[in-house]
Amino acid sequence: MKPALKLTALAALVLIAQRCPAQETKPAASNVAASPAAQSQTQKTIEAYLRNLYAFGPEVKLAVGPLKETPVEGLLETNVDVTIGENKENATFYVSKDGQYLFRGELSNLTKDPLAENRARIQMTDAPSTGDANAPVTLVEYADFECPVCRNLHDVLRGLLPNYAGKIRLVFKDFPIEQLHPWARTAAIAGRCAYRQQPPSFWKMFDLIYDNQDIISASNAWTKMTEYAGQARLDVDAFKSCMASPEAAAAVNASHANGELLEVSSTPTVFVNGRRLVGADPHLLEQYINYELARHGAGKPAEKK
Repeated sequence: MKPALKLTALAALVLIAQRCPAQETKPAASNVAASPAAQSQTQKTIEAYLRNLYAFGPEVKLAVGPLKETPVEGLLETNVDVTIGENKENATFYVSKDGQYLFRGELSNLTKDPLAENRARIQMTDAPSTGDANAPVTLVEYADFECPVCRNLHDVLRGLLPNYAGKIRLVFKDFPIEQLHPWARTAAIAGRCAYRQQPPSFWKMFDLIYDNQDIISASNAWTKMTEYAGQARLDVDAFKSCMASPEAAAAVNASHANGELLEVSSTPTVFVNGRRLVGADPHLLEQYINYELARHGAGKPAEKK
């Protein structure tokens, strides 16, 4: 779970367009994208505007990326990176070719199915999963074992999934945010090693780590992971060897990279048949699940007793 950096305030630009300050030069709309000098000036203008709007002092690093063409005529795209201490955030912005208007938002092509595109990007091979592989609903969770909201989602899922027996498959993807959570990567590797040794044992480790999140620290994480491996009835010596192996670390890296491909930036992020949900809202999660079940004619969940 990333902190509320000042860049988060830029989300306010989703619904409004802002006029940038006057340019030192006013390039013609037809050649802004082609002229490196014009691009450089527009980038400088965007940086100055955002620094002034959000009171970013010199201690804040703000980098405006190159301007790129978009499918929309007259509209360019750029990425803005903000670094405050060890915390980093990235956001996509759009700017008019005349350099006058800037907005923060998401560009959607109404002729394409965004859920299908998400599903195509999700890598589910060699990932821990539970539930029927042919279930009508697949939840893919990108999570960090040290993230408190991920623990909340864990508790939500533990109460929710039994009501959808046979109808939901849950797939877990590691997305440790190391700059915030010092032992998250150790836990991710531990989960990966449990999965490699005995795939069903991953879910025992999954429960043990989240249930004991409050007593795990950077200084005791290795010891705790080994302890939980024993409780999960794993071969502890083989588990320790795996924890030190480059293969386990590489698998965690690959999972994280896959999340980045899907523009995952905070945890937990769940995809419900490709539909993105950020956070642990049980009502919204159930709404998405029930919608997908209805779409697939799979009926309602079991009645709660």
